[in-house]
Amino acid sequence: MPTFVYEAMDSQGKEVKAEIEAGSEQEAVDKIKAQNFFPSKVILKGGAKAAMAAGPQAVKRKRGGFSLGFRRLSQKNLTSFTRQFATLMDAGLPIVRSLDILHAQLRPGVLKETVGDVKEDVEGGSSLSEALSKHPTVFDKLYVNMVRAGEAGGVLDDILARLADYREKAQKLTQKIIGALVYPAAVITIAALILTFIMIFIIPKFETMFKEMDLGQLPFMTQMLLTIAHAMVDYWYIIMFLPVLLFMGFKMIGRTTGGRLLIDRFKLKVPIFGQINSKTAISRFCRTLGTLVQSGVPILDALSIIKNATGNVIVAGAVEQVHASIKEGDTIAEPLKHSGVFDDLVVNMIQVGEETGELDKMLIKVADTYEGEVDTLVGALMSLLEPILIIGMGVTVGFIVISLFLPLIAIMERIGK
Repeated sequence: MPTFVYEAMDSQGKEVKAEIEAGSEQEAVDKIKAQNFFPSKVILKGGAKAAMAAGPQAVKRKRGGFSLGFRRLSQKNLTSFTRQFATLMDAGLPIVRSLDILHAQLRPGVLKETVGDVKEDVEGGSSLSEALSKHPTVFDKLYVNMVRAGEAGGVLDDILARLADYREKAQKLTQKIIGALVYPAAVITIAALILTFIMIFIIPKFETMFKEMDLGQLPFMTQMLLTIAHAMVDYWYIIMFLPVLLFMGFKMIGRTTGGRLLIDRFKLKVPIFGQINSKTAISRFCRTLGTLVQSGVPILDALSIIKNATGNVIVAGAVEQVHASIKEGDTIAEPLKHSGVFDDLVVNMIQVGEETGELDKMLIKVADTYEGEVDTLVGALMSLLEPILIIGMGVTVGFIVISLFLPLIAIMERIGK
């Protein structure tokens, strides 16, 4: 019978290295687990590696892990996982049992593979936060630090519930903004396709007709329309790839320090959209900081986490100033006031929260207030975009119609003579 050399962890987290006889790699893994060991490596003695990380299932997960960078993680699924995890923990189930239940019901994908790896790490003696921290592309610093604070305070179920609340509200805000932009984007896309069809297939036929009638010098608007149509026919490849080139150029500029600073400042200053971006950033800052402080994460650690999660270097700079201020023993409100990003309402409410010792509750209230204002601004943006789109389409169609009818008027005048 073949002999396998294995490495495993016992129930106390100590490493065990030994040999075992088995008819196959799976039988070896089963025998090791029967001894209450958690195998991490199983190798056929005198041969090649037979199995790793508890047998074939883990090998499959490892192969799946290769594709983590190629498959997109659904934030909606992660939010649902967090809520279900909080519910199971609140019901009194152990962490490993909860992870086992969640892993079994998840659909195949990045999250399922990651949860399987986390479950194995916890079974091997790691804490939940340590297991989560090994997967930064799935569980960010905010997630890991809140779980760590919950473990330290013995309130992991409450922390997971707060984390689920935070993710649900953040996701709801994002969906509202994206949903508001779907309608104008669809209208613009359809209008652009129709205009492209007219320019490429319809306008050239009118041009041929005008040449056959020998109208001489065409009106200026007609000449302009024909020039645009020729450009779209002759340089279609440039027009097609221009948005891609602009997007790539925008991304390249955004990777430089100066370019990112310029772009993020523009995002905060552009009319209407700037207010939406600014209030969204402030809401995210307040809700994240409030949730972290409420969960028991030290204020300096919380600010370090938020600095990397704001999504805007201007806001990140303001958070860094707050971090430095608190490190020197000052308050949060003062550096926020001088940052130029946070308005007086935010500063005053945070100052009241510091004075009353209820900073976390005040930050959550500020976040709720600003999320409401974002909803109002998004509604106003929709109300403004609809007439702008209608007017724009009307002007474009009117330009085409007038440009084509001007030569026809000249034809009718010639026939009348």
